[in-house]
Amino acid sequence: MRLWIKCYEQCFRDSLGLLRGFRCLSAGRKGRVELRIQNRCCSSVQGEVRVRFAPSPTGFLHLGGLRTALYNYIFAKKYGGVFVLRLEDTDQSRLVPGAAESIEDMLEWAGIPPDESPRRGGALGPYLQSQRLHLYSQTAQQLVERGHAYYCFCSPQRLELLKKEALRAGQTPRYDNRCRYLQTDQVQKKLAQGASHVIRFRLEAGVKPFHDLVFGWNRHEVAQVEGDPVVIKADGFPTYHLANIVDDHYMKISHVLRGSEWLISTSKHLLMYQALGWQPPTFGHLPLLMNKDGGKLSKRQGDIFIQSFQRDGVLPEALLDITTNCGSGFNTNQMGRRIDELISEFNPSKITTHSALLDLEKLPEFNRIHLQQQIEDKQRCCSLIKDLQQQIQKVYAAEIQDDEVLHEAYIKRVLHLRKGHISSLQELVSPTYSYLWVRPSLCSQQVAALTEEAHLIASLLLKFVEERGEELSVDQLSKDLKNLAKQTKATKYREVMKLLRLALSGLQQGPSVAEMMVCLGPAEIRHRFQKLLQLQT
Repeated sequence: MRLWIKCYEQCFRDSLGLLRGFRCLSAGRKGRVELRIQNRCCSSVQGEVRVRFAPSPTGFLHLGGLRTALYNYIFAKKYGGVFVLRLEDTDQSRLVPGAAESIEDMLEWAGIPPDESPRRGGALGPYLQSQRLHLYSQTAQQLVERGHAYYCFCSPQRLELLKKEALRAGQTPRYDNRCRYLQTDQVQKKLAQGASHVIRFRLEAGVKPFHDLVFGWNRHEVAQVEGDPVVIKADGFPTYHLANIVDDHYMKISHVLRGSEWLISTSKHLLMYQALGWQPPTFGHLPLLMNKDGGKLSKRQGDIFIQSFQRDGVLPEALLDITTNCGSGFNTNQMGRRIDELISEFNPSKITTHSALLDLEKLPEFNRIHLQQQIEDKQRCCSLIKDLQQQIQKVYAAEIQDDEVLHEAYIKRVLHLRKGHISSLQELVSPTYSYLWVRPSLCSQQVAALTEEAHLIASLLLKFVEERGEELSVDQLSKDLKNLAKQTKATKYREVMKLLRLALSGLQQGPSVAEMMVCLGPAEIRHRFQKLLQLQT
């Protein structure tokens, strides 16, 4: 008997949300996903796992949005489910031209394309909220007819006055629910007169606790701190609170993974599910993505938009890697993980409530690692070669003197010699590496400032290259160049290297002389040192 009472008390305390318990998500047969708390099944989803990323095209995709989309994508692929992109475009006044198309473009570029979307379609579309207005209107009418919602005729002026009075009194502004108490004949009269109105949802006390995949048990008594929320605006468009639950229901979303800023609104949404008699999805609220100092990532900083990273030559794999590396939810936490590894190592029970601190100063290092991986992969390297060919032609088209620099074999050699040293392909078309694509200009004064034995050194090098033939290696060349320097009469090894570097690149710094020679190849070496000899005659 005592054991039964203890078990009952434990269940009661859990239902009130007083204990958080342990989180563990596991994939079972036929797509069954179970959430267990202290070895007891808390909730389960039968059938297909369906998650969604639902941004508003009032702006372009930024890092925070990409991270939310990524966790949804990984969750879907981990458990054999479907990743849906839905665009919440009901705030028509704030829509940004081109943003809707760009969001899907950036997801595809990042390597996390949706399975269903406005572009790809799907059985449960349309996937633009502006094309689903009839569903929201129909649902709002159901709520009104069942007494869970009502027409509100309060003017914007009255609402603004309520706000000012609350602020003056040091209180949080909230609607006073005045229209909740209108009689039926009063409502019908105003509707017949064509009075402007909205529809508000009737918040009720006694919110049930819910278990969040990340934050555990939660319960927010919204009726005590908020006025009844608007669900249909005066223009006939729904607010987020109604539209998202209607769409999640009809699109059969099983799990809602979204930012933790929506955690406090979830009790409100669950009241709507209850009023409609619908089964809610399982919720998981992801901790915020913050700057390394704990500050909020600002959309006003242009460098957090995904298009900016794409333009700057950041690899999508590096972007996905750094946004997960700084957070939680994975069995290991190492640099250089690709999407298949992220999916394999994903473990929802390891997602913590702590904000993820993102240090973008580390992004070049992430990009360097992923660029090296791609260079070493035969298929991906071919793609890099084509990309670099286009960049070379764009930057140096009018200056290229030998089309061989655009040949696949030449560019491949450059990439393999520079892998691990460069953080992006764009570095290779910067002035630092211009010598790879354009022959440098030399003047006799530059040469004379280094040595009076330039003619001798150039002759020795040309003879040496002829003897070596086409086979050049960095290690062997490094040894041979030291021997070459010993054959000069008055020029030290350091000045010999400076002269060779100047003749090869026109620069004072850069990769080793041996690497430059291997990159350029025997024919180009001969051409550049013959030019040096001509300066000495």
